[in-house]
Amino acid sequence: MKIFKGTGVAIVTPFKNDSSIDFAALGRVINHVITGGVNYIVALGTTGESVTLSKEEKKAVISYVIEAIDSRVPLVVGIGGNNTQEIVNSLRHSNLTGVDGILSVAPYYNKPSQKGIFQHFKAIATSSPLPVIIYNVPGRTCSNISSDTCVELAHECENIIAVKEASGDISQIMKILKNKPENFSVISGDDMMTLPILAAGGSGVISVLANAFPSQTSELVNHCLKNNFKSAREIQFRFLEMIELLFIDGNPSGVKAMLNIMNISQNILRLPLVPVSRTVYTRIQKAIEEVNKV
Repeated sequence: MKIFKGTGVAIVTPFKNDSSIDFAALGRVINHVITGGVNYIVALGTTGESVTLSKEEKKAVISYVIEAIDSRVPLVVGIGGNNTQEIVNSLRHSNLTGVDGILSVAPYYNKPSQKGIFQHFKAIATSSPLPVIIYNVPGRTCSNISSDTCVELAHECENIIAVKEASGDISQIMKILKNKPENFSVISGDDMMTLPILAAGGSGVISVLANAFPSQTSELVNHCLKNNFKSAREIQFRFLEMIELLFIDGNPSGVKAMLNIMNISQNILRLPLVPVSRTVYTRIQKAIEEVNKV
């Protein structure tokens, strides 16, 4: 499962002024990140505002992304939620031709026990015809996948091949890295944590920043994978403010502002998300000017 090593990018879903999907802009985003050297693309994740898309829109996005990628890089699609049976049904009845893996977020709102989280992902793994990356992001879900649960899933479910870790808990992440099977990957789910997670033995990142800066993100990750942490630190430090600005007014509000400034897609989100404030937008413009000087 080496196809999910390196830099993955959680792509945005661009919208037009009438809030319909802007497929032309989506194509520009895809070409921008592939040209920038990312290793794989993740569609319909949090950054893709998947929770605001209808089932028909999700099918249209997957179909378009497969066509636009044109087999240049692997594709991971987000299929998750807090209704286990609905996810199972979706996996069984979806046409996943052209998709290489599934990203499935920890169940949110229900606040299940660790046993419930284990059984949830075991059911998904049993039903999925594709490799599964589990996604731990307690700040959004209010349910943490513990290191013990993650490692147990990794050992028991052959097609759960990685975790996207966005807990921010480096101690928990290192416990997973210490006890995981050899063929199980730990992927950073937080641009700010990419360097420390890779230094501890992680295999890459699923990045938001790479929508706007794919070549720099890929360069940082490649340096880490080659144990060239001095060069990796230089890139990470150069983008510290940019990464903070990504999330200061919410995600993907920050990165959509960046893509708008770069003339790749419009600065339009679907409610309940709104664009960044004018102050933050100005700060993003200045930050882009600064990093482009180097």
